[in-house]
Amino acid sequence: MNGEDDQQRAVDRDSLHILPLGDLPMETPGLASARLIKNSRLQGVIEVFSDTYAGSGQLNVESLPAEFGWNPDNPPKEYAMLRRLCRLPSYDVYSLRVSLREQGVEVNTVDALKLLENKNAELTEYMKSFTRPLISQIYGSDQVEIQDFGDVVKLFRDPDISKALEKLRIMADKLEIKPEEIPKFMEDYGDIFLSLSYYRQCLDSLVPIIAGFLFAVDDIKGNFQMKSDIRLMETCEMLESIISERLSGITGRVENFERSTAHMWDEISAARFRQIERVISSYHTNIGGVLCALSVKLDAWHKMFPDPTLGGPARKAEFIITEMRQGITSIEQVDHEGSLLSFDS
Repeated sequence: MNGEDDQQRAVDRDSLHILPLGDLPMETPGLASARLIKNSRLQGVIEVFSDTYAGSGQLNVESLPAEFGWNPDNPPKEYAMLRRLCRLPSYDVYSLRVSLREQGVEVNTVDALKLLENKNAELTEYMKSFTRPLISQIYGSDQVEIQDFGDVVKLFRDPDISKALEKLRIMADKLEIKPEEIPKFMEDYGDIFLSLSYYRQCLDSLVPIIAGFLFAVDDIKGNFQMKSDIRLMETCEMLESIISERLSGITGRVENFERSTAHMWDEISAARFRQIERVISSYHTNIGGVLCALSVKLDAWHKMFPDPTLGGPARKAEFIITEMRQGITSIEQVDHEGSLLSFDS
């Protein structure tokens, strides 16, 4: 594989809606260079090629036995796995880890189920909001040089302040673990809160694109010539409602997590931490699924209209009818309604 392919795979691995199959154990050579993607209709399909001019070559997972000449009574092991994966609402690493772990797959041994180092570095600023309260409690100050979460783990692996060491012993007692187990605990802690940082970054990147799209929808709804197109007006109302409500719901969930964890260390206990870990993990597939669907739709819109001044109302209206509305209601199926699980229950 050349450098360009490696770079593309790295980008794909950090995506919400793309899973490079070469990162998973594949017995079929023809699938090693393919990708599992969410297409414009938000369906999980195998993409065997993608080209600016030739477009995207896609296969339904159910058609793989006929395409590769597999024995229907004894297909390769990857067939069952791909059938499950294609139905997942998101292909971000955290949703995949939860889903594959439920299937008995040892996720920590699969590189595709980890964010790459450069992505982890990007998330450092987001992670600081979660690590600052803990560092401040142990060291008495959050003015500690942190480049990535590995630096946080090092602080607790080799504390150089006697006062900090004593506080670590107290924290270990509260967490019902041995002091020497603190670094491993911190790595688990990092994995949970790195996922929140990842989702927050994805959300932040979508917000301005969604704002631009909703502005365009308002413009179309106010267009005198288009007001008489009932189908278009109904589609605009539906898209505006679904996207706005999903954005508000996901923002509320992430902010709820951030508020609830801000004071987590004030009265930490093993039970409380595991409850927080359980609640956040339970929402990985929900948050990832909604963000995945939004990113597929809004990325397509942004590629078509990278500048709000590009394309008139008629062109945008056509794209809304032919592309944006397709599969959009599936977001509601992913986003289970109801109140959040309690962090304190």
